[in-house]
Amino acid sequence: MTDRLAPLYPQHLTTLRERADKALALGGYDHLVIAAGMPLRKFLDDQDYAFVASPHFRHWLPLTNTPGSWIVYTPGAKPKLIFLQPHDYWHVVPEAPHGYWVEHFDITIVRNAADAVAHLPGANTRRAVIAPEQPALAGAEANHPQAVLDYLHWHRSYKTPYELELMREASRIGARAHHAAEQAFRAGKSELSIHQAYLAAAGAIDAELPYASIVGLNEHGAVLHYTNFDRKPPAQSRSFLIDAGANAAGYASDITRTYAAVGHHEFQALIDSVDVAQQDFVAKVRVGQSYPELHIHAHHVLADVLREHGLIRMSAESAVESGVTATFFPHGLGHPIGLQVHDVAGFQQNERGGSIPRPAGHPYLRMTRVLEPHMVVTIEPGLYFIDMLLAELRDKPLAADIDWAKVDAFRPYGGIRIEDDVVCTEAAPENLTRDAFALLS
Repeated sequence: MTDRLAPLYPQHLTTLRERADKALALGGYDHLVIAAGMPLRKFLDDQDYAFVASPHFRHWLPLTNTPGSWIVYTPGAKPKLIFLQPHDYWHVVPEAPHGYWVEHFDITIVRNAADAVAHLPGANTRRAVIAPEQPALAGAEANHPQAVLDYLHWHRSYKTPYELELMREASRIGARAHHAAEQAFRAGKSELSIHQAYLAAAGAIDAELPYASIVGLNEHGAVLHYTNFDRKPPAQSRSFLIDAGANAAGYASDITRTYAAVGHHEFQALIDSVDVAQQDFVAKVRVGQSYPELHIHAHHVLADVLREHGLIRMSAESAVESGVTATFFPHGLGHPIGLQVHDVAGFQQNERGGSIPRPAGHPYLRMTRVLEPHMVVTIEPGLYFIDMLLAELRDKPLAADIDWAKVDAFRPYGGIRIEDDVVCTEAAPENLTRDAFALLS
């Protein structure tokens, strides 16, 4: 992996420096100061939550376990890393900086958080300080200037070749772990055992994943963010929905697959139809494509799927306009992804801020921008049989156009979601997820 990243990193850093120069000029600042952050203490406890380095920090460096460290960038000067390496026999101390990136930074090693602050530009200077919520540290207060954040967040939407290579690696790790999870499902394992198989294949613990894994058997697939992990396998495993990702130097993958148990042909046919639709949506990740319009297009296509499988008897247009499709597909088509699973600037109007509203009737869409080269988005349509939403639909006049016997036959399967991470390029989209799965065969 290092041999692929090393030649890409210098240009990545040059790009970040150019963006920082412009962001600082817009805000009227002389220095950009970025904290990795500090672990947050559990309430009334002497232990901390798992540490997660700030995405702004990880944008510059492939370092994820660096609590108390800082980056200082001043236009025209070499970036600085203030690296906290404490004297400590209670915990594992971070290794001294090494690797393909170190020659591009002036590095100062300190032994405590207060010493790190002493190496930052003083509070009386014009400094833009970006730091997560963390224990108070005098002299290192964040100010989060909006003009600087707006510019940096907007341009973070456009991934450098270095970032894309890390996202490909995150997808490869995720695909490998998904394959292990599917095998565990086929073997009749519990949700917890399936999740443990996923972690083993990813070579990770829960805290190292980009988000809490969703591992749902049968009806649990109807809970969009199901994270309960039943300890015992069900009497019969009918279906399996897994939404789980992986990390590569702080860059995320976000992958969802749905499987039917052997012999459950009707549900498998519905999965197959959603999969065909999903790949059609992926093919439309093109320059100039409005993401909200793609989302609404997905509702029309999924309405046709519902009709084809006998679940509804109305036209696709009527199903979308009346909100029937929202009963079966209640979330957005996807979101930006990168340093964060739901990455920044999905609604931003331009590099100076602003917001593009969601289309009416679609409150859970997480992106409203037009697609441009080097953006990475998820495409994750779904069809679900959610008791609460179905009960609401039963009370409406439109209920007469629903085949409730067919709906009830699908309820024990929970639902379907299929999700890929997709790069918008100058030509055909690059499907990071499908490419990663292809390497397994």
